[in-house]
Order: sequence, then structure tokens, then C-alpha cells
Amino acid sequence: ILHHMLQDIKMDSNPLLETPDKSLKIEVIYNDPYLAIINKPPELLSVPGKNIKDSVFSRMKSQFPNAKGPLIVHRLDMSTSGLMIIPKSLDAYKYIQRQFIKRTINKVYVAILDGRITNLEGEVNLPLRVDLDDRPRQLVCYDHGKSARTKWEVIGHSSKTTRVHFYPLTGRTHQLRVHAAHPLGLNTSIVGDDLYGKRAKRLMLHAKSISFIHPESRKLVSFSSKPEF
Repeated sequence: ILHHMLQDIKMDSNPLLETPDKSLKIEVIYNDPYLAIINKPPELLSVPGKNIKDSVFSRMKSQFPNAKGPLIVHRLDMSTSGLMIIPKSLDAYKYIQRQFIKRTINKVYVAILDGRITNLEGEVNLPLRVDLDDRPRQLVCYDHGKSARTKWEVIGHSSKTTRVHFYPLTGRTHQLRVHAAHPLGLNTSIVGDDLYGKRAKRLMLHAKSISFIHPESRKLVSFSSKPEF
């Protein structure tokens, strides 16, 4: 009955059920026998979803068929673009994973906020958990949320927006998006955030740089990628 009632009503498409654009390309910006560094385009999953199989994982599995181990040691939101580390062996995976656990990997994101903020830098400390009634949204919860901390600084203004750098000190789901939009955070959502702000052509959030200790050379390596916005 419900299907019959809704059949002539135009509904917004569900992005979680849509197949990503096959024209989305993954740029490999560094490649050696131990790992690769890729630049993920927006609107591509890091790992296969319930209904969508196309992902960074599936494409890396195809591109590096001799690679061993999980391949994915960290993730970016589907809507977020930017740098990801792809370990090619189980040993490399474990070595890089330990750095994530110890929070010694340095990451910088660039974002455009949908408004002007007056302070120039600061830190947001708001614990997060999943909204059980509205997945995949996250919410601030002091009783059951996990610690979530983000340093930030303003790097530019336009008449209606603010460009910022985010330095995540933890790695919670949607952390930067919630910390930007929440009234106790920056109170200004990221442009294009269809969960915590207003929909636009894309989410203006990009993982622009990452630094870590290489699993073979044991030396600090750094990589960067310019955003498209």
C-alpha cells in the first residue's frame, strides 16, 4: 500500500544505494614494494558497503594483485577526498597500524566552512557516538561518546566562507564534520555537508597531507595533495 501511495512522488535518491561514478579515478602518487599512497576522489567508498562493492579496497585489490594483508589501514568518508596509505604486506600493515594506534601519524585536512568565523585557531573537544536512531550520523554524547579532539586554524576568508586546516588528534567517524557544525564546536558546517549542513556539489573536505614512519626504511616520509577547491 505504501509503495502504491509513493509511486508518483519524486523522492531524493539514496547515495548509499547508488553505484559510484565509474569515471572516478584513483591517483597513485607514490608506489614502492611496501606501500602505495593514493589520492581518493570524493564519493568513492574506502571499503565495500552493504550494497556498493566499488571501493578503494576493491580497486587496490585489482591494481596490486600480489599484495598481502588487509590493504586498508585507515579510511576516509565516502564524501571526503584525499590521501590514503595502502600497505602491501601484513608486516607493513601492522607497522603503520601501530602508528595510528599510538597517534604518531600526522594528518592535515583542508575544508571550506559555510560561514565566517572570527577566531583564528583553537581546539574542539567533543566526544562522539553513532546516532542509533539516524545512522550513519554521529552525535555529541558526554555519557557514552568516545573522546574526539580536533585542532584547527583559519587560513583564509571569502565574503561568506572560511578556509581552515584541521589537525585531528583522534580519528572518529565524521569527527571533523561534527566538530565543524556543532554549536559547541565551530558552529559552522563544512560546505556541501548533506548530513550536518546543506547539500552542495561536493563536500569541501580534503585530506591534504600525511606524515609517518616508513615500514622498511624506518624514516619519516611525508606526502601532500592539493584539493580541487
